[in-house]
Amino acid sequence: MKKLTLQRSGLLILVLVLLVAAAICGRQIHTLSQRQKSIKRDYSIINSVSYGLLSVSRWRDLLVRSVSRQIDSFSLTKPEQDSLRKEIRGLLDALIDKADSIMSRPQRSIGGKLRKLAFKAFVKPSDLHKETPAFADKIMHEIMRPRSRERLSALARSKLQELGQQTYDSAHDQQVKQFDSVFRIYHVSTADAFNQQTTRELAIIKHRMYGYVAGMLVSLVVLLGIWYWLHKRRDLHKLLFILSIAMAFIFLLTGLTSVMIEIDARIDSLNFHLIGETISFKDQVIFFQSKSIVDVVLLLMRTGKYDSILVGALILCFSIVFPISKLVCTGIWIEGDDGDRAVESSRRTTPRSADRRRWMRGKVVTYFAFHSGKWSMADVMVVAIFMAYIGFNGIFNDQMSDLNVQTTAFSSIATNRTSLQPGYIVFVSFVLFGLILSQLLQWIAKKSADPRARKKQPA
Repeated sequence: MKKLTLQRSGLLILVLVLLVAAAICGRQIHTLSQRQKSIKRDYSIINSVSYGLLSVSRWRDLLVRSVSRQIDSFSLTKPEQDSLRKEIRGLLDALIDKADSIMSRPQRSIGGKLRKLAFKAFVKPSDLHKETPAFADKIMHEIMRPRSRERLSALARSKLQELGQQTYDSAHDQQVKQFDSVFRIYHVSTADAFNQQTTRELAIIKHRMYGYVAGMLVSLVVLLGIWYWLHKRRDLHKLLFILSIAMAFIFLLTGLTSVMIEIDARIDSLNFHLIGETISFKDQVIFFQSKSIVDVVLLLMRTGKYDSILVGALILCFSIVFPISKLVCTGIWIEGDDGDRAVESSRRTTPRSADRRRWMRGKVVTYFAFHSGKWSMADVMVVAIFMAYIGFNGIFNDQMSDLNVQTTAFSSIATNRTSLQPGYIVFVSFVLFGLILSQLLQWIAKKSADPRARKKQPA
């Protein structure tokens, strides 16, 4: 008897260590999953296509910046200077001809007649026409001086800025407020700094999450190994099964509350040439959603629509309530198993213990323990999530491929980053472990009902 007690204590300590390890890993997976979800949600705001490729303000800033650079680097080639000089000479000749025609008009006033007489006496249009090349050269020299070019550039830039201010996006103020609130959280001041910081943090979170998932799976495999090692020790099955139910609860809660699937469609890069400049857009998020099963249920419940609420209630009932009820009732049923020990058979049965036993082996408990599997749709949820992933992945791949363009003047790379998350792996593990527990329960129940198995129990 003392040896049996020591064996039970050793088994209890060993499995409790596994449970604590799995619980810590599950807690970390949930925390990191929520942190990753928060970061990616903020990332989708900062890099949203609405505030980038489809933003009037962003296009205005890019165009103003490109034109300003063109103005600063403005210079005339030799053929362009010759053409401009020719235009100036033409304008000067036209101006001289215009002045000559004005002064040649009949004058009625004495002053007008005197001005006409003086013009005819001292000014000869033919001589002025001969001087126009020199005047044109002088004007070109003044235009090409650095100070003159700076004044012209400043005038052009100020006019460009004035035109840019007249282009206004009504969503710009909201964008600035959102960006400022996000930047304060991450202690950055620019979108580039935010992207660099979040990219590093997301890589670390992903590595840690899968490490904790591996830790949970190792705990589960060790527990199954203990079952295989002690499968002939019927006196330890009850304790081991109750501890296994606790392990299943840890996997279930972690799987329900951790992110299972991410839907992420974005334009990685878009480049094209405009007015001599390369316009670029990077990481333009078109659509992003990150959900766990609990998130989906809450989302459906909050819509206020009867059909959505009904679907949410069904998911809550069949994929959350039924699996939990099955685990609880399985534990109650196994706790009421009194056909496994000779010590218990020697005890005197009281009316109270008989009522308690009838309740533990009642129809409700027995139904949930043995027959509720067909109503528990956790396995169906696993398949549904996987099919949704395949469907979304196929749709996005098909649609995003149309955005991939590569020409000499325009290039676009669109990617689909939809992926299953660690929460899905944990939930699948729970479903598979639940199937194993169901088989173990039936095997234990069969052994309990076998009189020959009872006689073989150690005293």
